[in-house]
Amino acid sequence: MSDSSPWYSSELRFFARIRRFLQIKTAGSRYGSSGQFEKGTVEEEKKYEPEMENETEDDLIVLQRSVKKLHFGSWEEKETAAKEIKILAREDLRTRKSLAALGVVPSLMSMIDSEVLGRRRLAVQALIELANGTYTNKALMVEAGILSKLPENIDTLDESSRHDFAVLLLSISSLANTQFPIVSSKVLSFLIGVIDSNVSMVETKEACLGSLYNISIMLDNVGPLVSNGVVHTLLTFSSVKETAEKALATLGNLVVTVMGKKAMENESMVPESLIEIMTWEEKPKCQELAAYILMILAYQSSAQREKMARLGVIPVLLEVALLGGSLAQKRALKLLQWFKDERQTKMGAHSGPQTGIIGIGSPMNQRENQEGKKMMKNMVKQSLDKNMELITRRANASGESSNLNSLVISSSSKSLPF
Repeated sequence: MSDSSPWYSSELRFFARIRRFLQIKTAGSRYGSSGQFEKGTVEEEKKYEPEMENETEDDLIVLQRSVKKLHFGSWEEKETAAKEIKILAREDLRTRKSLAALGVVPSLMSMIDSEVLGRRRLAVQALIELANGTYTNKALMVEAGILSKLPENIDTLDESSRHDFAVLLLSISSLANTQFPIVSSKVLSFLIGVIDSNVSMVETKEACLGSLYNISIMLDNVGPLVSNGVVHTLLTFSSVKETAEKALATLGNLVVTVMGKKAMENESMVPESLIEIMTWEEKPKCQELAAYILMILAYQSSAQREKMARLGVIPVLLEVALLGGSLAQKRALKLLQWFKDERQTKMGAHSGPQTGIIGIGSPMNQRENQEGKKMMKNMVKQSLDKNMELITRRANASGESSNLNSLVISSSSKSLPF
Protein backbone atom coordinates (compact mmCIF):
# COMPACT_ATOMS: atom_id res chain seq x y z
CA MET A 1 0.00 0.00 0.00
CA SER A 2 1.38 3.42 -0.92
CA ASP A 3 2.15 5.83 1.90
CA SER A 4 0.18 8.46 0.02
CA SER A 5 -3.07 6.48 0.06
CA PRO A 6 -6.10 8.24 1.66
CA TRP A 7 -6.56 5.43 4.21
CA TYR A 8 -2.94 5.61 5.32
CA SER A 9 -3.08 9.41 5.65
CA SER A 10 -6.30 9.24 7.70
CA GLU A 11 -4.85 6.67 10.08
CA LEU A 12 -1.66 8.71 10.43
CA ARG A 13 -3.67 11.80 11.38
CA PHE A 14 -5.68 9.71 13.83
CA PHE A 15 -2.60 8.45 15.67
CA ALA A 16 -1.21 12.01 15.76
CA ARG A 17 -4.42 13.10 17.47
CA ILE A 18 -4.22 10.23 19.94
CA ARG A 19 -0.61 11.09 20.79
CA ARG A 20 -1.51 14.71 21.41
CA PHE A 21 -4.52 13.67 23.46
CA LEU A 22 -2.43 11.38 25.67
CA GLN A 23 0.14 14.13 26.21
CA ILE A 24 -2.51 16.56 27.37
CA LYS A 25 -4.13 13.92 29.58
CA THR A 26 -0.77 13.19 31.22
CA ALA A 27 -0.02 16.87 31.74
CA GLY A 28 -3.46 17.49 33.19
CA SER A 29 -3.08 14.59 35.61
CA ARG A 30 0.41 15.67 36.65
CA TYR A 31 -0.30 19.35 37.24
CA GLY A 32 -3.98 19.19 38.19
CA SER A 33 -4.98 21.62 35.44
CA SER A 34 -7.53 21.20 32.70
CA GLY A 35 -5.05 22.14 30.00
CA GLN A 36 -6.00 23.44 26.59
CA PHE A 37 -9.34 21.64 26.44
CA GLU A 38 -10.93 24.08 28.87
CA LYS A 39 -9.67 27.22 27.19
CA GLY A 40 -12.26 29.29 25.38
CA THR A 41 -15.33 27.23 26.35
CA VAL A 42 -18.65 28.78 27.37
CA GLU A 43 -20.07 29.04 30.89
CA GLU A 44 -22.43 26.13 30.29
CA GLU A 45 -19.51 23.73 30.10
CA LYS A 46 -17.93 25.05 33.30
CA LYS A 47 -21.24 24.82 35.12
CA TYR A 48 -21.77 21.15 34.33
CA GLU A 49 -18.21 19.92 34.63
CA PRO A 50 -17.91 17.48 37.56
CA GLU A 51 -14.88 16.84 39.67
CA MET A 52 -12.13 15.26 37.61
CA GLU A 53 -11.05 11.81 38.68
CA ASN A 54 -7.64 10.26 38.12
CA GLU A 55 -7.73 8.32 34.91
CA THR A 56 -5.96 5.01 34.66
CA GLU A 57 -3.86 3.80 31.79
CA ASP A 58 -6.54 1.19 31.07
CA ASP A 59 -9.09 3.96 30.45
CA LEU A 60 -6.82 5.58 27.90
CA ILE A 61 -6.21 2.27 26.16
CA VAL A 62 -9.97 1.61 25.91
CA LEU A 63 -10.52 5.11 24.56
CA GLN A 64 -7.78 4.76 21.96
CA ARG A 65 -9.04 1.34 20.85
CA SER A 66 -12.67 2.49 20.68
CA VAL A 67 -11.95 5.59 18.62
CA LYS A 68 -9.76 3.61 16.22
CA LYS A 69 -12.46 0.96 15.70
CA LEU A 70 -15.08 3.64 15.13
CA HIS A 71 -12.96 5.28 12.44
CA PHE A 72 -11.49 2.28 10.67
CA GLY A 73 -13.31 -0.86 11.81
CA SER A 74 -15.99 -3.01 10.24
CA TRP A 75 -19.67 -2.39 11.00
CA GLU A 76 -19.56 -4.88 13.86
CA GLU A 77 -16.48 -3.14 15.29
CA LYS A 78 -18.15 0.25 14.89
CA GLU A 79 -21.14 -0.97 16.90
CA THR A 80 -18.86 -2.20 19.68
CA ALA A 81 -16.98 1.10 19.59
CA ALA A 82 -20.23 3.10 19.82
CA LYS A 83 -21.18 1.15 22.96
CA GLU A 84 -17.77 1.83 24.52
CA ILE A 85 -17.85 5.52 23.59
CA LYS A 86 -21.32 5.85 25.13
CA ILE A 87 -19.92 4.52 28.42
CA LEU A 88 -16.74 6.61 28.24
CA ALA A 89 -18.71 9.80 27.54
CA ARG A 90 -20.63 9.37 30.80
CA GLU A 91 -17.44 9.76 32.86
CA ASP A 92 -16.84 13.51 32.79
CA LEU A 93 -16.95 16.61 30.63
CA ARG A 94 -13.29 16.47 29.67
CA THR A 95 -13.68 12.98 28.21
CA ARG A 96 -16.72 14.07 26.21
CA LYS A 97 -14.86 17.03 24.76
CA SER A 98 -11.76 14.92 24.09
CA LEU A 99 -13.79 12.31 22.22
CA ALA A 100 -15.32 15.03 20.07
CA ALA A 101 -11.85 16.45 19.41
CA LEU A 102 -10.82 13.02 18.13
CA GLY A 103 -13.52 13.20 15.47
CA VAL A 104 -16.06 10.69 16.74
CA VAL A 105 -19.09 12.91 16.02
CA PRO A 106 -19.02 12.62 12.18
CA SER A 107 -18.31 8.89 12.43
CA LEU A 108 -21.27 8.33 14.73
CA MET A 109 -23.49 10.42 12.49
CA SER A 110 -22.59 8.26 9.51
CA MET A 111 -24.01 5.30 11.45
CA ILE A 112 -27.39 7.07 11.73
CA ASP A 113 -27.84 6.61 7.97
CA SER A 114 -27.73 2.85 8.44
CA GLU A 115 -30.92 0.91 7.81
CA VAL A 116 -30.09 -1.33 10.77
CA LEU A 117 -32.18 0.08 13.64
CA GLY A 118 -29.90 -1.24 16.38
CA ARG A 119 -26.84 0.37 14.80
CA ARG A 120 -28.67 3.66 14.41
CA ARG A 121 -29.87 3.62 18.01
CA LEU A 122 -26.36 3.02 19.33
CA ALA A 123 -25.09 6.03 17.41
CA VAL A 124 -27.87 8.31 18.68
CA GLN A 125 -27.38 7.15 22.29
CA ALA A 126 -23.63 7.83 22.07
CA LEU A 127 -24.35 11.32 20.70
CA ILE A 128 -26.75 11.97 23.59
CA GLU A 129 -23.97 11.26 26.07
CA LEU A 130 -21.46 13.37 24.11
CA ALA A 131 -23.88 16.34 24.05
CA ASN A 132 -24.45 16.33 27.80
CA GLY A 133 -23.43 19.67 29.28
CA THR A 134 -21.19 20.86 26.46
CA TYR A 135 -22.10 23.66 24.08
CA THR A 136 -19.08 22.83 21.90
CA ASN A 137 -20.16 19.25 21.19
CA LYS A 138 -23.74 20.28 20.47
CA ALA A 139 -22.53 22.93 18.04
CA LEU A 140 -20.28 20.36 16.34
CA MET A 141 -23.26 18.07 15.85
CA VAL A 142 -25.40 20.81 14.32
CA GLU A 143 -22.59 21.93 12.04
CA ALA A 144 -22.07 18.31 10.95
CA GLY A 145 -25.75 18.12 9.92
CA ILE A 146 -27.41 16.16 12.74
CA LEU A 147 -30.73 17.96 12.22
CA SER A 148 -30.87 16.75 8.62
CA LYS A 149 -30.65 13.18 9.94
CA LEU A 150 -34.07 13.40 11.61
CA PRO A 151 -36.43 10.87 10.00
CA GLU A 152 -39.11 12.51 7.90
CA ASN A 153 -41.61 9.74 8.61
CA ILE A 154 -41.78 8.95 12.31
CA ASP A 155 -43.89 5.88 11.59
CA THR A 156 -40.71 4.16 10.42
CA LEU A 157 -39.26 4.43 13.94
CA ASP A 158 -39.93 2.11 16.83
CA GLU A 159 -40.78 3.59 20.24
CA SER A 160 -37.23 3.41 21.58
CA SER A 161 -35.79 5.16 18.52
CA ARG A 162 -38.37 7.95 18.79
CA HIS A 163 -37.42 8.46 22.40
CA ASP A 164 -33.69 8.57 21.64
CA PHE A 165 -34.11 11.13 18.85
CA ALA A 166 -36.40 13.22 21.08
CA VAL A 167 -33.87 13.24 23.95
CA LEU A 168 -31.01 14.17 21.61
CA LEU A 169 -33.07 16.99 20.11
CA LEU A 170 -33.98 18.24 23.59
CA SER A 171 -30.29 18.53 24.42
CA ILE A 172 -29.43 20.27 21.15
CA SER A 173 -32.42 22.64 21.40
CA SER A 174 -30.72 24.44 24.29
CA LEU A 175 -28.63 26.12 21.57
CA ALA A 176 -31.76 28.07 20.57
CA ASN A 177 -31.26 30.69 23.27
CA THR A 178 -27.79 31.41 21.89
CA GLN A 179 -29.29 32.25 18.46
CA PHE A 180 -27.67 29.16 16.97
CA PRO A 181 -29.64 28.26 13.81
CA ILE A 182 -31.48 25.08 14.75
CA VAL A 183 -35.09 25.88 13.79
CA SER A 184 -36.39 24.45 10.53
CA SER A 185 -39.64 23.01 9.21
CA LYS A 186 -38.11 19.55 9.40
CA VAL A 187 -37.27 19.91 13.09
CA LEU A 188 -40.70 21.32 13.95
CA SER A 189 -42.49 18.68 11.88
CA PHE A 190 -40.59 15.93 13.69
CA LEU A 191 -41.39 17.35 17.12
CA ILE A 192 -45.07 17.91 16.39
CA GLY A 193 -45.36 14.52 14.69
CA VAL A 194 -43.96 12.71 17.72
CA ILE A 195 -46.14 14.69 20.14
CA ASP A 196 -49.31 14.03 18.13
CA SER A 197 -48.52 10.34 17.70
CA ASN A 198 -50.78 8.01 19.62
CA VAL A 199 -48.02 5.47 20.20
CA SER A 200 -45.34 7.74 21.67
CA MET A 201 -44.58 7.43 25.39
CA VAL A 202 -45.34 10.32 27.75
CA GLU A 203 -41.60 10.70 28.43
CA THR A 204 -40.94 11.05 24.69
CA LYS A 205 -43.66 13.66 24.31
CA GLU A 206 -42.31 15.57 27.32
CA ALA A 207 -38.87 15.67 25.69
CA CYS A 208 -40.40 17.12 22.50
CA LEU A 209 -42.38 19.66 24.51
CA GLY A 210 -39.16 20.65 26.25
CA SER A 211 -37.54 21.25 22.85
CA LEU A 212 -40.46 23.42 21.74
CA TYR A 213 -40.14 25.42 24.95
CA ASN A 214 -36.40 26.00 24.36
CA ILE A 215 -37.12 27.09 20.80
CA SER A 216 -39.94 29.43 21.87
CA ILE A 217 -37.64 31.42 24.17
CA MET A 218 -36.30 33.38 21.16
CA LEU A 219 -38.94 35.73 19.71
CA ASP A 220 -37.54 35.20 16.21
CA ASN A 221 -38.77 31.60 16.38
CA VAL A 222 -42.40 32.47 17.11
CA GLY A 223 -43.26 32.86 13.40
CA PRO A 224 -42.08 29.37 12.37
CA LEU A 225 -43.72 27.81 15.44
CA VAL A 226 -47.11 29.41 14.76
CA SER A 227 -46.90 28.68 11.02
CA ASN A 228 -46.34 24.99 11.74
CA GLY A 229 -49.51 24.77 13.84
CA VAL A 230 -47.82 24.36 17.19
CA VAL A 231 -50.42 26.45 19.07
CA HIS A 232 -53.21 23.91 18.58
CA THR A 233 -50.91 21.06 19.60
CA LEU A 234 -49.80 22.89 22.74
CA LEU A 235 -53.37 23.74 23.73
CA THR A 236 -54.34 20.10 23.35
CA PHE A 237 -51.53 18.93 25.62
CA SER A 238 -52.07 21.72 28.11
CA SER A 239 -55.35 19.98 28.95
CA VAL A 240 -53.49 16.77 29.86
CA LYS A 241 -52.17 17.00 33.40
CA GLU A 242 -49.03 14.95 32.70
CA THR A 243 -47.86 17.33 29.97
CA ALA A 244 -49.70 20.55 30.87
CA GLU A 245 -46.89 22.47 32.56
CA LYS A 246 -44.43 22.36 29.65
CA ALA A 247 -47.18 23.11 27.11
CA LEU A 248 -48.48 26.08 29.11
CA ALA A 249 -44.98 27.48 29.62
CA THR A 250 -44.41 27.43 25.86
CA LEU A 251 -47.80 29.06 25.21
CA GLY A 252 -46.79 31.73 27.72
CA ASN A 253 -43.77 32.54 25.55
CA LEU A 254 -45.89 32.69 22.38
CA VAL A 255 -48.84 34.72 23.69
CA VAL A 256 -46.73 37.81 24.41
CA THR A 257 -46.25 38.27 20.65
CA VAL A 258 -48.89 39.64 18.28
CA MET A 259 -48.77 36.54 16.07
CA GLY A 260 -48.92 34.14 18.99
CA LYS A 261 -51.78 35.97 20.70
CA LYS A 262 -53.81 36.10 17.48
CA ALA A 263 -53.27 32.38 16.89
CA MET A 264 -54.54 31.61 20.39
CA GLU A 265 -57.58 33.86 20.03
CA ASN A 266 -58.54 31.98 16.88
CA GLU A 267 -58.50 28.61 18.67
CA SER A 268 -61.89 27.23 19.71
CA MET A 269 -60.34 25.82 22.91
CA VAL A 270 -59.53 29.33 24.14
CA PRO A 271 -60.35 30.49 26.75
CA GLU A 272 -62.47 27.55 27.99
CA SER A 273 -59.58 25.11 28.41
CA LEU A 274 -57.53 27.71 30.30
CA ILE A 275 -60.41 28.42 32.65
CA GLU A 276 -60.69 24.68 33.33
CA ILE A 277 -56.96 24.51 34.12
CA MET A 278 -57.46 27.27 36.70
CA THR A 279 -59.54 24.77 38.72
CA TRP A 280 -56.63 22.30 39.06
CA GLU A 281 -55.82 22.97 42.69
CA GLU A 282 -53.39 20.02 42.74
CA LYS A 283 -51.38 21.72 39.95
CA PRO A 284 -50.47 25.18 41.32
CA LYS A 285 -47.86 25.87 38.64
CA CYS A 286 -50.41 25.17 35.92
CA GLN A 287 -52.84 27.54 37.64
CA GLU A 288 -50.21 30.27 37.61
CA LEU A 289 -49.41 29.78 33.93
CA ALA A 290 -53.08 29.60 32.89
CA ALA A 291 -53.83 32.79 34.82
CA TYR A 292 -50.89 34.51 33.12
CA ILE A 293 -52.11 33.55 29.64
CA LEU A 294 -55.67 34.65 30.47
CA MET A 295 -54.29 38.02 31.62
CA ILE A 296 -52.50 38.55 28.31
CA LEU A 297 -55.58 37.52 26.32
CA ALA A 298 -57.93 39.69 28.40
CA TYR A 299 -55.76 42.79 28.21
CA GLN A 300 -56.95 45.17 25.48
CA SER A 301 -59.60 42.72 24.28
CA SER A 302 -63.17 43.27 25.39
CA ALA A 303 -64.26 40.35 23.18
CA GLN A 304 -62.04 37.94 25.11
CA ARG A 305 -63.18 39.33 28.46
CA GLU A 306 -66.82 38.96 27.43
CA LYS A 307 -66.18 35.37 26.32
CA MET A 308 -64.41 34.58 29.60
CA ALA A 309 -67.26 36.04 31.66
CA ARG A 310 -69.84 34.08 29.65
CA LEU A 311 -67.89 30.85 30.33
CA GLY A 312 -67.93 31.45 34.09
CA VAL A 313 -64.43 32.72 34.75
CA ILE A 314 -65.38 34.97 37.67
CA PRO A 315 -66.33 32.20 40.17
CA VAL A 316 -63.15 30.35 39.20
CA LEU A 317 -61.05 33.48 39.74
CA LEU A 318 -62.66 34.03 43.13
CA GLU A 319 -61.80 30.51 44.19
CA VAL A 320 -58.17 30.88 43.05
CA ALA A 321 -57.98 34.26 44.81
CA LEU A 322 -58.99 32.53 48.03
CA LEU A 323 -57.21 29.18 47.78
CA GLY A 324 -54.53 29.47 45.09
CA GLY A 325 -50.81 29.94 45.44
CA SER A 326 -49.32 33.37 46.00
CA LEU A 327 -48.64 34.19 42.34
CA ALA A 328 -51.88 32.64 41.10
CA GLN A 329 -53.80 34.72 43.68
CA LYS A 330 -52.20 37.95 42.48
CA ARG A 331 -53.04 37.19 38.87
CA ALA A 332 -56.60 36.16 39.69
CA LEU A 333 -57.16 39.35 41.68
CA LYS A 334 -55.78 41.43 38.82
CA LEU A 335 -58.23 39.82 36.41
CA LEU A 336 -61.10 40.36 38.85
CA GLN A 337 -60.12 44.02 39.09
CA TRP A 338 -60.41 44.35 35.32
CA PHE A 339 -63.84 42.74 35.26
CA LYS A 340 -64.97 45.03 38.08
CA ASP A 341 -63.66 48.13 36.31
CA GLU A 342 -65.41 47.16 33.09
CA ARG A 343 -68.75 46.71 34.81
CA GLN A 344 -68.26 49.87 36.84
CA THR A 345 -67.61 52.12 33.85
CA LYS A 346 -70.28 50.37 31.69
CA MET A 347 -68.05 50.62 28.63
CA GLY A 348 -68.56 48.83 25.32
CA ALA A 349 -65.81 47.46 23.11
CA HIS A 350 -62.59 49.27 23.95
CA SER A 351 -58.87 48.69 24.20
CA GLY A 352 -58.58 47.27 27.68
CA PRO A 353 -59.95 47.99 31.15
CA GLN A 354 -59.81 51.70 31.96
CA THR A 355 -60.45 53.75 35.08
CA GLY A 356 -62.24 56.65 33.41
CA ILE A 357 -61.24 60.28 32.79
CA ILE A 358 -63.38 62.05 35.42
CA GLY A 359 -61.49 63.74 38.24
CA ILE A 360 -61.02 61.69 41.36
CA GLY A 361 -62.71 64.16 43.67
CA SER A 362 -65.77 64.94 41.54
CA PRO A 363 -69.28 63.99 42.81
CA MET A 364 -69.97 61.98 39.64
CA ASN A 365 -66.83 59.93 40.16
CA GLN A 366 -67.71 59.23 43.79
CA ARG A 367 -71.26 58.22 42.84
CA GLU A 368 -69.96 55.84 40.17
CA ASN A 369 -67.48 54.39 42.65
CA GLN A 370 -70.26 53.70 45.13
CA GLU A 371 -72.40 52.08 42.44
CA GLY A 372 -69.45 50.01 41.28
CA LYS A 373 -68.67 48.88 44.83
CA LYS A 374 -72.30 47.94 45.40
CA MET A 375 -72.39 45.98 42.13
CA MET A 376 -69.13 44.23 42.93
CA LYS A 377 -70.30 43.45 46.47
CA ASN A 378 -73.41 41.77 45.11
CA MET A 379 -71.37 39.86 42.54
CA VAL A 380 -68.91 38.67 45.20
CA LYS A 381 -71.72 37.64 47.54
CA GLN A 382 -73.51 35.66 44.84
CA SER A 383 -70.32 33.95 43.74
CA LEU A 384 -69.26 33.11 47.27
CA ASP A 385 -72.70 31.75 48.17
CA LYS A 386 -72.59 29.58 45.07
CA ASN A 387 -69.10 28.25 45.72
CA MET A 388 -68.94 28.22 49.54
CA GLU A 389 -69.91 24.58 49.87
CA LEU A 390 -67.36 23.44 47.27
CA ILE A 391 -64.57 25.58 48.72
CA THR A 392 -65.27 24.51 52.29
CA ARG A 393 -65.29 20.84 51.35
CA ARG A 394 -61.91 21.15 49.66
CA ALA A 395 -60.48 23.06 52.59
CA ASN A 396 -61.76 20.42 55.04
CA ALA A 397 -59.85 17.80 53.08
CA SER A 398 -56.62 19.69 53.70
CA GLY A 399 -57.31 20.32 57.38
CA GLU A 400 -57.72 24.09 57.06
CA SER A 401 -61.47 24.34 57.56
CA SER A 402 -61.54 26.77 60.49
CA ASN A 403 -59.26 29.35 58.89
CA LEU A 404 -61.08 29.25 55.56
CA ASN A 405 -64.55 29.43 57.12
CA SER A 406 -63.63 32.60 58.97
CA LEU A 407 -62.17 34.04 55.75
CA VAL A 408 -65.24 33.19 53.66
CA ILE A 409 -67.76 34.40 56.24
CA SER A 410 -66.04 37.76 56.60
CA SER A 411 -65.40 38.20 52.85
CA SER A 412 -66.99 41.11 51.04
CA SER A 413 -65.98 43.61 48.42
CA LYS A 414 -64.03 45.40 51.16
CA SER A 415 -61.95 42.33 51.94
CA LEU A 416 -60.77 42.02 48.35
CA PRO A 417 -58.19 44.56 47.11
CA PHE A 418 -60.33 46.19 44.42
